Amino acid sequence: MKNLTFLLMFFYLISFQHCTGPKTSGDKEVINNDYLDYSGRDDLLTGGVKMIPINTPKGEFRVWTKRVGNNPNIKVLLLHGGPGATHEYLECFDSYFPNAGIEYYYYDQLESAYSDQPSDSSLWNLDRFVDEVEQVRKALGLDNTNFYILGHSWGGLLAVEYALKYQDNLKGLIISNMVSSIPDYIKYANDVLGPKLDPEVLAEIKELEANLDFINPRYSELIYTHYYPEHVLRMPLEEWPDPVNRAFANINGEMYVAMQGPSEFGVVGDAKLKDWDRKTDLLNIKVPTLTIGAAHDTMDPKHMEWMASEVQQGRYLHCPDGSHFAMYDDQQTYFQGLIQFILEVDGGNFK
Repeated sequence: MKNLTFLLMFFYLISFQHCTGPKTSGDKEVINNDYLDYSGRDDLLTGGVKMIPINTPKGEFRVWTKRVGNNPNIKVLLLHGGPGATHEYLECFDSYFPNAGIEYYYYDQLESAYSDQPSDSSLWNLDRFVDEVEQVRKALGLDNTNFYILGHSWGGLLAVEYALKYQDNLKGLIISNMVSSIPDYIKYANDVLGPKLDPEVLAEIKELEANLDFINPRYSELIYTHYYPEHVLRMPLEEWPDPVNRAFANINGEMYVAMQGPSEFGVVGDAKLKDWDRKTDLLNIKVPTLTIGAAHDTMDPKHMEWMASEVQQGRYLHCPDGSHFAMYDDQQTYFQGLIQFILEVDGGNFK
């Protein structure tokens, strides 16, 4: 009985110690994890969230950012896709970056999710978005000793443009699931991916597109049922992860259509990005660069591999089981290669 009483008292004391907060040495708190120590940071109150003021030709607006972790040498700014999507689908980075000690920033671009949404189409242009990223960089205090950009899809396009204008501010560049030419993207969609669909399905999609009947529920049904589970995220729709579903639910459709167009087979009509092409400019990118492609992507993986050979210091990461959202459907390959690249650049070992 005495032994049982002793054990109960021991476990009580252990439990009490854990419930009373962190250990202290005198009046000084003992910090056991510098990565998650936000003391002394100006975003301590908000858990890493900052609303950053952005100057635009139409006045000042605010964009939402959230920092995770501390690492003075590695700070990754995540540029989401769309245009007009949200940071939400990138939340899977929480499962990998903290364990690698990487500091990273979620960021909703202007007109997206938690950021201001002035609904002014004159602000929906590439040069202004590049300027916005530069203002965010300055506000977060990032520089070429620690600043990495990771852009996915439209975010990859934006990352290319940023690097071509401001690469002296970068330590590393990651272009995820984005080619360097919209005309090439259109050609790949029509010549390669379209014919992989059931001929009857493709014919019906093409008929709806020819009639500009993009708001027809049948168009969405065909795309979501037959195209998306093959080339956007290779999981049954009912199994798509919650962060992805939230991002799709919160997309700014008006801005997406204005810049990308309503078609899921490339870009049509007078969409603002339809003529974007930077193939001949890649050779001017001198910072260490990782391009990420996937076998089943909406973007041509061979093109993304070629991009890595065109920049001055490039590497290609191929996700053999992945699609456009390879960070989900080929997650281990994606994050292992991505983290390896960042750590090698940080250690001066990138080749």
